[in-house]
Amino acid sequence: MKIAVDFDGTIVEHKYPSIGKEKPFAVETLKQLVCDGHILILWTVRSGALLEEAVKWCESRGIRLYAVNSNHPRDYMFSSTKDDSPKVDADIFIDDANLGGLPDWGEIYEMINGKVQARAKRKRKRLFKIFR
Repeated sequence: MKIAVDFDGTIVEHKYPSIGKEKPFAVETLKQLVCDGHILILWTVRSGALLEEAVKWCESRGIRLYAVNSNHPRDYMFSSTKDDSPKVDADIFIDDANLGGLPDWGEIYEMINGKVQARAKRKRKRLFKIFR
């Protein structure tokens, strides 16, 4: 799955424009999601030098980002064309501004795994019907 994740207030405590302390288990969870085969997009209001700082923060902790504020791979982080949409396309968005707030990272991981398992189950069910 493609997962868009906010930075301030989600991966780190909200201290914008500074970088706050890491939220408990955020880094470990994001690294595990990548190991599980998910694609991470850093989705943040930061831009310019503040964005570069956030990207470096993630990289220094081993968080592998596919894209940053974009649907394109990281190489395109600061480039855009007239055909680019400002809206990020993802299957899941993780943000502290979610309705109901941000669950802890253990719950987030369980929710994502539940979605993956439910998708796989629906897919197996459809295949079973096709081959019956």
